[in-house]
Amino acid sequence: MSAARIAVVGAGISGLAAAHRLRTLLGPAAEIVVLEQRDRTGGVLHTVELAGMPFDVGAEAFLARRPEVPALLDELGLADRSVHPTGASPSIRAGGRTVGLPPGTMMGVPTSRARLDDVLSPAGLAAVAAEPERPLAWEPGTDVSLGGLLRERFGPEVPERLADPLLGGVYAGRVDALGLRATVPALAAALDAGASSLTAAATSASPPPAGRGPAAGSGSTGPVFGGIRGGYRVLLDALGSASAATVRFGTTVRSLERRGAGWRLVLGATTRPEALDVDAVVLAVPAPAVRKLLTGLVPAAASAAGEVELASSVVVALAYRPAEAAALPPTSGVLIAADEPLSIKAATHSSNKWAHLGADGLVRLRVSTGRFGEAATLQVDDDELVARARVDLATLHGITAAPVEAVVQRWGGGLPQYAVGHLDRVRRIEQAVAAVPGLAVAGSALHGVGVPACVATARAAAERIAAVVQVTAPESNGS
Repeated sequence: MSAARIAVVGAGISGLAAAHRLRTLLGPAAEIVVLEQRDRTGGVLHTVELAGMPFDVGAEAFLARRPEVPALLDELGLADRSVHPTGASPSIRAGGRTVGLPPGTMMGVPTSRARLDDVLSPAGLAAVAAEPERPLAWEPGTDVSLGGLLRERFGPEVPERLADPLLGGVYAGRVDALGLRATVPALAAALDAGASSLTAAATSASPPPAGRGPAAGSGSTGPVFGGIRGGYRVLLDALGSASAATVRFGTTVRSLERRGAGWRLVLGATTRPEALDVDAVVLAVPAPAVRKLLTGLVPAAASAAGEVELASSVVVALAYRPAEAAALPPTSGVLIAADEPLSIKAATHSSNKWAHLGADGLVRLRVSTGRFGEAATLQVDDDELVARARVDLATLHGITAAPVEAVVQRWGGGLPQYAVGHLDRVRRIEQAVAAVPGLAVAGSALHGVGVPACVATARAAAERIAAVVQVTAPESNGS
């Protein structure tokens, strides 16, 4: 029996984590080839130099209370690179004012502990107060638009001033287009369990405030988020090195086909195609690419993947001299309500939020713009995007000086949209792929767009492949 040969399509965090896990499971003899269309690893994770300091212009943090990323950092010898945010608190721009992010909501859904006076109008407050007394008709197991549900129960201000800015930062999508079950599953579970109102469901699904309830003092608290000193490229480089995979950049996978007990990938230009024969394949690519590669091979999975839409966005990173950003408040950032007349959807005060990003004395910020369905608004040059960011920063914080440096990162189709029925789509993809030996899928289109969720899908995909090739790897197919 020859050593197994596995192709991983996609060199984002999911693809590299899958390659690393495959190496751990299969040992040094396995041949692992990672195929990446771009000229770098990372996918929608990207670290640039901003005024001489590594700075993430994709995801900047991970959920520290999930185990995947801390465990991976520890496994790679990078535990000392893990950092946590400062105590700076977030704010929100709503009703023409910037105020502290109100406590007592579950991703913007009010609980009985919510204090919303600074964010909602008197009419909005009255709608929230009345909701628990209104009859609730809920069919357990159903999925609905989160925005639609919030509008029906609370009126327009809760989705536009609370839920949309909170979830828009996660999915680059409008809350009206997001499905309840995939985005706030605990809320759906509370409704299924018989909650009498949406407020009651959010209250029962939310953890008690610090210092109360059975979790207080139990060690379940701690930093919610983590980051990596030096940026995500530290993790990406370490995964690439530890996987000992051959990474081929600038390589387009045009088609995938069965060949005996293995697979053939057709690579490169249509005029000069190249065949790569392997024993197994991990697809760690966006949903449209999954659809393209599996059409005809696994039609049920291709059909479901084709239903997942993508959102485009832009991150503008800016660095300032301290005196020129003296008006910046000491907050970690500001979320922007959907009904505010601003072009950006959020600003992160990075050097306030992460101590190491201001260690040289400069002030670093990042603003994001673009939501699902707004791609046309991003079709301007970089200078215009920077100008828009500066106008909004002047409105929000009174910062009018030119930055020391600005970096624009465009994310065309960067984030999958978890629309109504998303969990059913994922089930259809995974069930169909599970019936095909030697094939697995991973990535942000499945069980979460955050880095921990992507790593979890990568590990699961690698373990599925390893279980098959360890038993059935044939003699070399050749190439």
